[in-house]
Amino acid sequence: MHPHTPAQLRQLMPALANKSYFNYGGQGPLPTPSLAAITASWQRLQELGPFTAEVWPWLSAQVSGLRGVLAEGCGVPPARLALTENVSSGCVLPLWGLPWQPGDALLIGDCEHPGIVAACRELARREGLSLDTLAVKDIRGDSAAAVDGAVLTALEAALTPRTRLVVLSHLLWNTGLVMPIAAVAARLQEHVRHPWLLVDAAQSVGSLPVAEAASLADIYAFTGHKWCCGPEGLGGVALSARLLVESQPTLGGWRSLANESRQGSAWHADSRRFEVATSCTPLLAGLHTSLELLESLGSCEQRLALIQERSGQLWRGLQEVNGITPLLSAAPPAGLVSFTVEGQAPEAVVQALGQQGLWLRSLDDPACVRACTHVTTSAAEVERLLDALRQLV
Repeated sequence: MHPHTPAQLRQLMPALANKSYFNYGGQGPLPTPSLAAITASWQRLQELGPFTAEVWPWLSAQVSGLRGVLAEGCGVPPARLALTENVSSGCVLPLWGLPWQPGDALLIGDCEHPGIVAACRELARREGLSLDTLAVKDIRGDSAAAVDGAVLTALEAALTPRTRLVVLSHLLWNTGLVMPIAAVAARLQEHVRHPWLLVDAAQSVGSLPVAEAASLADIYAFTGHKWCCGPEGLGGVALSARLLVESQPTLGGWRSLANESRQGSAWHADSRRFEVATSCTPLLAGLHTSLELLESLGSCEQRLALIQERSGQLWRGLQEVNGITPLLSAAPPAGLVSFTVEGQAPEAVVQALGQQGLWLRSLDDPACVRACTHVTTSAAEVERLLDALRQLV
């Protein structure tokens, strides 16, 4: 079944039947057809035989099919799209293979996920690099233009002649702002060292149109299990042409090789050099099906409008509740709505709401509660959350 309305898609998600779910930024619910596609793929794999002459063309079609879909969404040719297990591997594998020199500086946004920050910190320790901070956490612009201007001003203040890499998410996982990745990439082109640009796309793929940003970044890493509502354990990374020239695998396996059967084989010349070894092929069918289901609701721009309708409804409602303050001073540009509750710890708020079947999450930096609205979020769910918050405060 391919739905044409958000309500029809909701009916295909068992996880939404008995709760009000606002944690798409952590993990999206898996539609029943996607689970069925995974099961059917397992069955077909066993029918063909997991290691037979007949299975390889089928496996190749599965891989190339999904690679093509993801590459198209990222605005890059398939040769620049590597399949990964998660955002972390998509970031770290190409990042650690770049040619670093002692004294190079990594400029990292102060809203980045601790996972990528930790990886950069360890890279800096091993290679003798320095870490600088790009201050975007306190930006609360009233318009997209104001946000873009503030980010570029912060970037200008933080860049130095030693800057070799900039790390900045497309959609900040805590405040919910969209970063001007294209403008940042253009500014880095003018820098004397032309720093590489690494973009954590965990919150953007599946919720925003990403082709422009992904095609301009050097590393644009994403997962399928959040806003794409696919299975966990499968994602991708779009890589720039220059990165494929400059970066070599630091963790390589048989899938990284141009000829896995030949001793001394060179790495793949394209993005496949960052695909390491055996992974779970049936997950490809699940993510492919989830992407088709989302696509049946409309284009990326049309789906974003649905997301914004619900996040805007929630943001406006939060402003009317005494004691609750949204982090952003304008309606969210996507589906992340973060807020604080006066006199109450975020963890306590999340626990109290969970007891009512309302599922959000708490964040530490900045300390807040985060709700996520997707295409499947209903107006009634948002009102139920607002009612529960009014009673809570």
